[in-house]
Amino acid sequence: METLFRKLRESASSFKRSSTSSNSPERSHHHPHHAPLGLFDSLPSDLLLKIIRLLDPKHAAKLCIVCKSWRSLVSDNQLWSDFLQNNQPLHYDSIIFSETKLTSGYPLPFFVTQTPRVLSFKHVYGQRERLPPAVIIDGGSGYCKFGWSKEDRPLGRTATFLEFGNVETPIYSRLRHFFGTVYGRMKVKPSSQAVVVSLPICHYDDTESARASRQQLKEAICAALFDLNVPAVCALNQATLALYAAKQTSGISVNIGFQVTSVVPILNGKVMRKVGVEVVGLGALKLTGFLREKMQQNSLNFESLYTVRTLKEKLCYVAYDYEAELLKDTQASFEAGEGRYTLSKERFQTGEILFQPRLAGVRAMSLHQATALCMDHCYSAELAGGSDWFKTIVLSGGSACLPGLAERLEKELHSLLPHMSNGIRVIPPPHGADTAWFGAKLIGSLSTFPASWCTTKKQFRQKSKLKRIW
Repeated sequence: METLFRKLRESASSFKRSSTSSNSPERSHHHPHHAPLGLFDSLPSDLLLKIIRLLDPKHAAKLCIVCKSWRSLVSDNQLWSDFLQNNQPLHYDSIIFSETKLTSGYPLPFFVTQTPRVLSFKHVYGQRERLPPAVIIDGGSGYCKFGWSKEDRPLGRTATFLEFGNVETPIYSRLRHFFGTVYGRMKVKPSSQAVVVSLPICHYDDTESARASRQQLKEAICAALFDLNVPAVCALNQATLALYAAKQTSGISVNIGFQVTSVVPILNGKVMRKVGVEVVGLGALKLTGFLREKMQQNSLNFESLYTVRTLKEKLCYVAYDYEAELLKDTQASFEAGEGRYTLSKERFQTGEILFQPRLAGVRAMSLHQATALCMDHCYSAELAGGSDWFKTIVLSGGSACLPGLAERLEKELHSLLPHMSNGIRVIPPPHGADTAWFGAKLIGSLSTFPASWCTTKKQFRQKSKLKRIW
């Protein structure tokens, strides 16, 4: 690679020397005019671009300073698109989505122009390379995930901030303790980087008190972070981030949380609480508890709930047709710390309580009924986003990763909503249990971050001061 770059530089240097020589009257008749690309002038441009693709981006960028001809060649948009794709092969599509849809910041522009934005991949690559990594903290409803925006997965996990301290402890103190713990485990000074925080979906209603509670939580989070000297904060809810992770800005985000499942309509990045957020009183804890009861009934001994949760994650699934599945042999085994466990019908009965809550003795709406109700409300509202924006359903949360869940939910929705079934699709968690974290990573990696998405300490203090005045 170094040799190739040296030859390219030498070819341009030979052009410079020959140009200088040709300018001298005494030498002009001894040296013919050399081409702008030196020794490479005889090669077609497509072959030259293939040669430059063999260089790493830093060496390619250096060719821009050699001469105008090389600068023109190295500025090829497709070349830098390839560099970006080679550097981030797993996330290239997500990068294109975020750089075209999310760069304007929150709130997203409601009306999108018909002409899609043309990316300058060279500019995007350069900006993303220069951007320092942001801290990503996904608050979660079960446990928190934290890490860096330039990493592919979270660095670690801890209890969510809702579990820090006790109920009597003021929320600010709990948050301060929580964020201090996270930064301590990341071994980084809070003042060094901007942070993207995901907020758990809570206070679902569109009432005045619910709005005040949401605002209070967000302000407490920002206050705790700014008191730790964090330079800029971006706080977004998990449902929206999960949608971004699936490369969508509109749709219905279904999050199977620790205690409850929330069905959230989102149009152009904004939660449509006026349309209605549906809540099902079933979450990951209830699924794990149901599996524990089934194992106890079958005299399967275990020492901790962690073992049961592991078996749920490794062996359980959702049946496409529950009645047909009851007639099959579904036995499977897994080694889970304390020994080898064999499950049979419990494997699909655990996930079935999302569709038949009565199996677990729960009086609640089923997952497909709550989702259909939310879709029906969106359909009746006739919002400006078109007639199909709510037909894309994105799943998130650890228990949403159960195999077969997306297919079963889609089947049930087609059955419940025949008048709008055309175009309904259910997307499984794009990044597993870390889907919301990855959505936050997309924001923290943007070429325009943090300016377009974050609130600075100064802006936060000014806003708080204005509220106190009025």
